Amino acid sequence: MSSKDIVQRALHNSGIEVNGPREFDIQVHDERFYSRVLRQRFLGLGESYMDGQWSSRKLDLTCELLLRSGHSPANKLESLSILALQTMMNLQSKARSLMVIDQHYDIGNELFERMLDPRMVYTCAYWNSGAKNLAEAQEAKLDLVCRKLNLKPGMRVLDIGCGFGSFMKFASQNYGVSCVGYSLSKKQTELGKTLCQGLDVEFVLQDYREITGSFDAVASIGMFEAVGKKNFRTFMEVLKCSMTPEAISVLHTIGTNHSMPTANPWYDRYIFPNGIIPSAVDLTRAMDRLVLMNDWHAFGTNYDLTLLAWNENFQKSWSKLQEINPALYTTRFKRMWEFYLLSIAAGFRTRTIDLWQLVITHPKRPVADWRQS
Repeated sequence: MSSKDIVQRALHNSGIEVNGPREFDIQVHDERFYSRVLRQRFLGLGESYMDGQWSSRKLDLTCELLLRSGHSPANKLESLSILALQTMMNLQSKARSLMVIDQHYDIGNELFERMLDPRMVYTCAYWNSGAKNLAEAQEAKLDLVCRKLNLKPGMRVLDIGCGFGSFMKFASQNYGVSCVGYSLSKKQTELGKTLCQGLDVEFVLQDYREITGSFDAVASIGMFEAVGKKNFRTFMEVLKCSMTPEAISVLHTIGTNHSMPTANPWYDRYIFPNGIIPSAVDLTRAMDRLVLMNDWHAFGTNYDLTLLAWNENFQKSWSKLQEINPALYTTRFKRMWEFYLLSIAAGFRTRTIDLWQLVITHPKRPVADWRQS
């Protein structure tokens, strides 16, 4: 069988037809698409989409069908090369930790200002609250974290991986706490300082492994995915050292119920270099005999809605982004970014990946009822 026959059969078995009329059917514009996908699997699928070799009117639905049928595995050779590197070296060492910052988080604040909600929250929103739009859902998520932390006026709060400072700003304004946030993103820190001006909020441009002092509460929202397997235990050690005996911590992270030896090659190359999604086993092993896990809250379908909202904002803002920086915001970038947002949305929709919030405490802290909704 030719590569075209093999790929078309796999697509057909997933419920997708080539050049079909339905919104999730794909339109092939370049016959080289077939050999590329057969040879490189998901990496080839993503790269060929970036290069305009195929399209779909509903890319998230196309990816959803592929995931449900099991026809979107990562390229084995590429995965093996990543695994070899992970075995030989710490891909998320202090020296390498800036790679994802340079390639993703510092790509340009103008992109995130137009894609995100007014509070600039670049993590999963909480739609289960009954929120009607992205802004409401993000405020609900920030408040959910604050309530899980049991914040009280005058408390000193640490934010590990603080981004634009959206959580710190919300907590300071609504709960009367002082906040210290650690980040490696210069551009996000610069904007965050402006957004948090006048509040008891401090930004520290350092690696999380440099955190000093103890805090009454600790939040880490959407940063753990960049920590790396070799550093999961180190992160938990830092977390414990940062907590007073009475402190509560909330760890908000994407997760998977099966341990992943390597990252997906396409996301590793184009979106989050050196990142790895932790499994439930990874997390519990990292916490073993260090800290206590008090609550495990899963709401990954909320990330599906969040990503769709981000993509809608991104599409609406595309012409403006091109005006701002035409050298960066090319057609290939647009297709890369929408493949990122919509393929991951499909991942959450199919529960291939999930979103977890863990409530973690110091072993000396008394037991309490942690669940908030």
